[in-house]
Amino acid sequence: MATGKNPRVTVILECTSCVQNSANKSKKSSGISRYITQKNRHNTPDRLQLSKFCRYCYKHTVHGEINK
Repeated sequence: MATGKNPRVTVILECTSCVQNSANKSKKSSGISRYITQKNRHNTPDRLQLSKFCRYCYKHTVHGEINK
C-alpha cells in the first residue's frame, strides 16, 4: 500500500472580516476566528471558502482557507 498519497488534507479557515478589520485597525477586534477542517484535494483543488460563525463578529461570515 502506498502511504503519503492521501487525498485528504487538513486546512485552516480564517474569518475574512476579522482579517480586514485587523489590517485597517478601524475596529478593535479581540482576535481572529479560525476553524480547522479537512478537504479532498482531488475534488476541490481551489481554495475552500465556507460560511461559518465568527465569535468575534457575532455573525456568520465567510471563512477562507489560509496557508500553514
